[in-house]
Amino acid sequence: MPPTVTVLGTGGTIASTEGEAGATPTLSPDALLDAVPEIEDHADLTAEQVAQTPSFAVDFATLDDLRRAVREAAAATDAVVVTHGTDTMEESAYYLDLTLDVDAPVVFTGAQRTADELSADGPANLLTAVRAATDERVRDAGGVYVAFDEALHTARDATKAHTRKLAAFASPGTGPVATFTREDVRFHREPGSQSGSIPVDQGGSEEGDAGPTVEMVKSAVGVDGGGIERAVERGVDGIVLEATGAGNATAEIGDAVAAAIDEGTPVVVTSRSYEGPVAPIYGTPGGGQTLRDHGAIFAGDLPAHKARLKLRLALRETTDVEELRAYFEDD
Repeated sequence: MPPTVTVLGTGGTIASTEGEAGATPTLSPDALLDAVPEIEDHADLTAEQVAQTPSFAVDFATLDDLRRAVREAAAATDAVVVTHGTDTMEESAYYLDLTLDVDAPVVFTGAQRTADELSADGPANLLTAVRAATDERVRDAGGVYVAFDEALHTARDATKAHTRKLAAFASPGTGPVATFTREDVRFHREPGSQSGSIPVDQGGSEEGDAGPTVEMVKSAVGVDGGGIERAVERGVDGIVLEATGAGNATAEIGDAVAAAIDEGTPVVVTSRSYEGPVAPIYGTPGGGQTLRDHGAIFAGDLPAHKARLKLRLALRETTDVEELRAYFEDD
C-alpha cells in the first residue's frame, strides 16, 4: 500500500490568485492537489484547510491551530505536508519542530508565484514536499522540514534567502538535507530534527497571543538603548538583541542590556550576520564579552526571529537565567 499523507492548507502564495486588490489566498488544499495529478503516484492523500491567510499575517493563535491539526494528522497518517506562505514559513516550521513530539515527518512547502501566475512553482514544490515526506529515510527520522525548489531543509536551519527567486530558501552554514531530481533524491546529511524540544501540553492550547512577550531589538551604527529601555518599561518578559558580527552592540545598547538584566528581563544575543554563531569575544562597552558579563544569553547561530520563538516558549517553563541559558547554549 502507498504511504498516507495529510496535506494541511494555511494559505500563502501557493494558494493565492491575483485580484484587483492584489494577490489573496483563495484556493483550497484539494485544489492544489488537483493541479498535480502525478502526486497520487507517491501517496494516498487527504486534505484539510486549517487557515487561509498570507503568512505575514500568521499569529500565535494560528500556529496553535496548526500545531493541533498536525498532531491529529500525524496520529492517523504516515506523514504531514503543510502548504504555507514563504514570509514566515521558517518560523512556523521551527515552532512546530520545537513543540511537537510526533513520529510522522512534517514537511512545509509553498510558492513564490501565485497559482494563476505564469510558470507557477507551487505544483512542483508540492510534489517535492510529498516525495520528501514519503521517503523512507525521512519517515524513519521524523522531524520538521521545508521543501522548496527541489531541496529539503531542516526547520532549524531553513531561512528565506531571497524575496522573489524560485530558489527562495537556504540553510546557511549547513546546506540542504537532500536535493531532488525527477528520477531520484540525493541525501547530503542525515535527516531528523535539529531543534531542542520544548513540548507544549499535548492536550490543550499553547496560550495564543496571551503568552510571554518577547521584543526584538537590532543594533547598527549609532543605535541607542531606547528600544531596550522602552521594552522594559512596557514590561516585556524577554528581549532578543540582533547584534552585529559575533554578538556586539553599541555601548548605549550594552548599558541598556545591563539595566534590563538587573531588572529581571532576560536578554538573548543573536547576530544580524547571515552565517556563523555569536560568541563573547570583545570586552569593550557593548562588546560580546561585556554583554555576557552582564548576564546576556548567547543563541549560537539561531537568527533573531527563531530565537524569539524559542525564548517565548522557554519562558513558559522557567524564568531562571541559567535554565534559560541552557535552552540556547546546550542546543
